[in-house]
Amino acid sequence: MLTLFTNRFQAYQPPQGVPVRITLGAPRFKLPYSLTHSVRELAPRREYLSRPEPEFAKAYRADLDQLGPARIAERLRQIAQAEGDHRLVLLCFEDLAKPTLWCHRRVFAAWWKDVTGDEVRELSPMEDTPYRQDTLM
Repeated sequence: MLTLFTNRFQAYQPPQGVPVRITLGAPRFKLPYSLTHSVRELAPRREYLSRPEPEFAKAYRADLDQLGPARIAERLRQIAQAEGDHRLVLLCFEDLAKPTLWCHRRVFAAWWKDVTGDEVRELSPMEDTPYRQDTLM
């Protein structure tokens, strides 16, 4: 069993599950928890980070399609098994409560739902408007 959530580094709380970094770079600020796991394959590539959201999402989803849900699930299951917890929280930087932000973690969540049927719930507040990617690093 695998239960996925998304959140931002600053809002994550250990009772939520196992923290997993899905960014190119690690946080440059001190975290009040240990961050031992990273799935770099789920980080977007630098080539399309600055693209508008529709172009970014298309390129990122193409990367996810190439990896495939089975390969991603296997990588995530390895972490869950190592930690003895089926709840994984995929983390990045954006504060989605801000009305102008969007983030690759939610693009991943939509893709995952499309290909597996499994919901990936965001654990921090989100604004109900379209999001714009600012920076991932």
